[in-house]
Amino acid sequence: MRDVATEAGVSPMTVSNALTGRRPVSARTRQLVMETVERLGYQVNVAARSLRQGRTGVVGIAVPTLDSHYYSQLSHRLVRAFSQAGLATVVEETHASREGELAAFRDSRLNAYDGLVIAALGLTEREINALSREVPVVVLGEQELHQTVDHVSMPNVEGAQAATRLLVERGCHRLAIVGSPPLDDLEGIAIPEGPAFTLRAHGFRHVVRDSGVDATAVHCGVTQAAGAHCARLLLQQPETPDGVFCVTDTLAFGVVRGLADHGVRVPDDVLVVGFDDVEDARYHIPSLSSIAPDHEAIVDQAVQLLARRIADPTAEPRDVTVGFELVERESTVCPGGQVQG
Repeated sequence: MRDVATEAGVSPMTVSNALTGRRPVSARTRQLVMETVERLGYQVNVAARSLRQGRTGVVGIAVPTLDSHYYSQLSHRLVRAFSQAGLATVVEETHASREGELAAFRDSRLNAYDGLVIAALGLTEREINALSREVPVVVLGEQELHQTVDHVSMPNVEGAQAATRLLVERGCHRLAIVGSPPLDDLEGIAIPEGPAFTLRAHGFRHVVRDSGVDATAVHCGVTQAAGAHCARLLLQQPETPDGVFCVTDTLAFGVVRGLADHGVRVPDDVLVVGFDDVEDARYHIPSLSSIAPDHEAIVDQAVQLLARRIADPTAEPRDVTVGFELVERESTVCPGGQVQG
């Protein structure tokens, strides 16, 4: 590092800050340092730094899948935020399985990651509590964790209620929810996608019962293809729903495609609203109305909580629920109407 500093005409501390991001340096200085590093072939001695600091500067991110609008964008945001905090990341897919989530904890421990952010679906609260003693962890998702580990979640019930009320306010009388078990047995059926889908179904059911409208539920999976298949199932019913709430935007994209394949137009014939407000929602045709959780808050809280947990493993766990916004676009605009919001 001293050789790099001498060659670049800066201090060793400036070289350190340029490489780690621990303190800001100008873009010009950083470029100079990086060019010098490249020219001299300098490499950070990770093992020595880890021994000296007791840290590797690497955190793990474990999500059910990267083949998903929501989780791919969430992973991207986390990687960017940790990079800005001077930390490298390793991203793993758990395939929404208990075994995959256990493997993420095991890899974090064996590779001495400084911490782990995990969207856990398969592990129990007891297992998460035990594993959190081996590696600093922040859990994303809707598990009942009773403030035993740091946890960031989104307002699933409230967001689903807002989406369903929008359909009712737009005059829909026959509603459907895509991505939910039967509405009369939400407490008795656990679906592989985890509790978030069930919580959103609870929110939908609550508004349906208060409004007195007819409602049905279909569930075939989590992909766009599953959404298209659900649309075909809805079209086979005696009366086609005039309003559809999809528990994810991915399912909503499939529903819109499935309806169009059978000559049913959105929003002319059916109104559709999704959940997650992924980037594609604003560019889809028609653009998709959606519940937008505060994505930046989810990421900011996860990074802050993990940094706090790494610095102080004995800190009191925090349970954070972020806010949301209902973003209305073309898919819920009645014929002749205008987008609100």
